[in-house]
Amino acid sequence: NYLNLLAFLLQGLPADQTLTAVMAYMVEDFYREGAVMDFPKGGSAGIVNALVRGITKHAGCEVRKSTTVEQVIVEDGRAVGVTVKEKKGHPHNRIRATQAVVSNADLQRTFDFIPQNVHAGFDKERELYLGQSSSSSGKDEDAVPLCKSFMHLHLGIQADLIPEDAPPQWTVVRDWSLGIDAPGNVVVVSVPSKLDPSLAPDGHHVIHAYGAGNEPYSVWEPFAGLSKSERDSSADYQRLKKERAQPIWEAIAKRAPAVQSQGRGVIVEQIGTPLTHAQFLNRHKGNYGLAIPAGSDDYTFPAVDTPLPGYYRCGDSTTSGIGVPAVASSGAQCANALMTVWEQLKLNDKIRM
Repeated sequence: NYLNLLAFLLQGLPADQTLTAVMAYMVEDFYREGAVMDFPKGGSAGIVNALVRGITKHAGCEVRKSTTVEQVIVEDGRAVGVTVKEKKGHPHNRIRATQAVVSNADLQRTFDFIPQNVHAGFDKERELYLGQSSSSSGKDEDAVPLCKSFMHLHLGIQADLIPEDAPPQWTVVRDWSLGIDAPGNVVVVSVPSKLDPSLAPDGHHVIHAYGAGNEPYSVWEPFAGLSKSERDSSADYQRLKKERAQPIWEAIAKRAPAVQSQGRGVIVEQIGTPLTHAQFLNRHKGNYGLAIPAGSDDYTFPAVDTPLPGYYRCGDSTTSGIGVPAVASSGAQCANALMTVWEQLKLNDKIRM
């Protein structure tokens, strides 16, 4: 049970479907002498800001936030840039690539960026992974299996609602017999402001609690075609949100029973659903990565390079895992695919590898 939990939290699959190398890394790291759980100063934004600094410190390099890519430009059988939605301050909606285009979108979006019939090899791979219908609104018969999505609960509360002896993070398994990926069965509760007080105003805490990759999208599909305002005004949608978030409230109450929905001291209360993932993270069906078990005879993870020259991918579409390990390892693999051996050796020396 414990190994299943570790594997599921980091990869979205139970232990018997997880690569031996991943399991070995997790167990070794968890039981290393003096092991602790690292938390970035400034929260998740601290990691993002560090990555941005690593890019913008180089001349001519920038990071564009809130910039929606609409399509990858293909010329003479090669990916040469992207078109983006026009926005204030950036009137030009075409960005040319100096060497390659790298997609960190999910697998569906990565394929959707390239129109059909532009490259035969790319279309063949598209059909292999996405099935006969490859549009984001089409059916998924014969498509690669996906991890489930998430339910989230974001709270801003008065600090006295969290007991002094409560840890900054705890995980609750409601019933081991249900299976590790049963809806609402595994809930992770994080109170990051206990470690970094700058994340909340004085006298307050923030809580991020979530059902760990166990929420099926099918439950929310009837509401997928509604706009945000329509969902906000839908009594059925709001009722479903509260119902599916109940296991999260129960997990919070295990260590902080004074925290109640719309109760005393609860100042901010926001529920996120798979539709939230789909909308704000641009994830197909709100998925959290590919669910390809280790040793699968049906699928292997897509390579970082694609059949279309100049077009690469990284992230959970290429590596088992749904968090920082997948991002870091797949990013390194993609960088290695783009660089010469001599460039790699030079960088290895720079980072003392």
